[in-house]
Amino acid sequence: MVYALSWLPEVLREAGLKVAETNGWASRGRGEMGRVRGVMCHHTGSPSNLNMPTLNLLISGRGGDHPLAGPLAQLGLARDGTYYIIAAGRANHAGPGIWGGVASGNSSFIGIEAENAGTPSAVWPDWQMDAYRRGVAALLKHIGATSEMCCGHKEYARPQGRKPDPLFHMAEFRDRVRDIMRGSGAIREIIPLLDAKTGKKTLERGARGDNVKLIQEHVGVSADGKFDSRTEAFVRKFQADRGLRSDGIVGPKTWEAIIGLG
Repeated sequence: MVYALSWLPEVLREAGLKVAETNGWASRGRGEMGRVRGVMCHHTGSPSNLNMPTLNLLISGRGGDHPLAGPLAQLGLARDGTYYIIAAGRANHAGPGIWGGVASGNSSFIGIEAENAGTPSAVWPDWQMDAYRRGVAALLKHIGATSEMCCGHKEYARPQGRKPDPLFHMAEFRDRVRDIMRGSGAIREIIPLLDAKTGKKTLERGARGDNVKLIQEHVGVSADGKFDSRTEAFVRKFQADRGLRSDGIVGPKTWEAIIGLG
């Protein structure tokens, strides 16, 4: 069965965001959604600096003393700003609470779990926060809701204080989402399709060919000419080691770093 939120990847891609679809996402859920009224923001609370270490947990749920069946969100937002599509159906992410007069959290709110340690000192990379705002804006626009129907789990949850996430100022977040929805937000940096200095095309997962082999040789992965998930992971590390945005996309800045090694 394909659930109702099958439009998620298309809407996010149209907003210029990077999207990765997990296997089986379209038929994953705790049942069908009700009327979608808003978007609920969470953080994962994971201290790891890996890109999306909680992905399997969000898909399958958690065990232990407080088990909760998955999926635990419809969307996972990685540290590099990639949206992982987890489920098109209802997810166990809200629990008891109310926001905007809506108390049916799991049935009425799309849940986004963003990778972050959830501590006062934890850094939100600019590109991740930008993707967070733009993704929420795109979703709200699609369902015909205003920025006021974006809430933090900490705002929705009852009794108040039951949840701390996400650990950033939600009123300011909503203001930025509103600006994006009105078209008055900051212009998103677009990665050029061609690097004028090196003459190399921007490449990402799914690409093939000799330029992919060149990338693989420099990032330290087997050079088979296929830009797969393993190559993307090595590209991210290469970028992070050089202070570049670790998004796994080989654009002008990454090409310059690669060509400069030759």
